[in-house]
Amino acid sequence: MHHLLSVCFTWVQSHIYLGTFVFMAMESSILPVPSELVIPPAAYLTSSGGGGIAGIILVGTLGSWFGSAIMYWLSRGLGRVFILGFGKYCMITDEKLERAEHWLHRYEAGGIFFARLLPVIRHLISIPAGIIRMNFSIFSIMTVAGSAVWCTVLAIYGRAVLGTYAAQHPDWSQDPSGVLGFIRAQSHWLVGGVLLLCVLYFLFLKLTARRAESIGNR
Repeated sequence: MHHLLSVCFTWVQSHIYLGTFVFMAMESSILPVPSELVIPPAAYLTSSGGGGIAGIILVGTLGSWFGSAIMYWLSRGLGRVFILGFGKYCMITDEKLERAEHWLHRYEAGGIFFARLLPVIRHLISIPAGIIRMNFSIFSIMTVAGSAVWCTVLAIYGRAVLGTYAAQHPDWSQDPSGVLGFIRAQSHWLVGGVLLLCVLYFLFLKLTARRAESIGNR
C-alpha cells in the first residue's frame, strides 16, 4: 500500500493532468487509491505554478467517470460472484458490497450522486449499478455530477491547505503518507459539509415519500 501511495504521488507530481486522470480512474474502481492524495496535490502544484484548478477538476471528474464506467460494464457483464471473487484481492468484501447494493436500491439515481461524496461507498457504487443494469446514461450523469462536486471541493481545499503544509515541510513532495495524514486530519469541515448534504437529501426523501403516501391514500 505504501508503495502504491508513493507511485501515485510521484506520478501526480511528474505528470499532473495524466496522473490525475489515471489515478482518479483507479480510485473510482476497486483499487485502493485515495482521492485525497491525487486532487489536492495536483491543484496545489498547478496553482503554485501560476495556473488555475479548473483543468484539474475537469480531468479528475473525467477520470472518475471513466473508472466508474469500466466497473459498471464489468459488473454488468460478469456478475456479482465474479466481482466478489476478484475483489477480495482489493479489499472488497461481501459486507461492503451489500452495503453499496442496499444504498443503491434505496436511493437510486440520487444515491449515485451522493455515493461519490462518501468514503467506501464511493469506490463500490458502480458495481451494484452494473449488476442491476441501471440505465447507463442516468448512471453517467449522476457520476459526473457527484464527481465534479467532490473534485471541486478537494481542489479548493488542497490549494488552500497544502500551501500551509508545504511551508512547514519543505520535503512534503517526498512524503505521501505525511501529506495524506495532514489532509485527512484537517478535513473535518469537508466531512461535516458532506454529512449535511446527505442529511438534507435523506430528509427530502422522507418528506416527499410521506407526501406521496398521503396523496395515494386519499
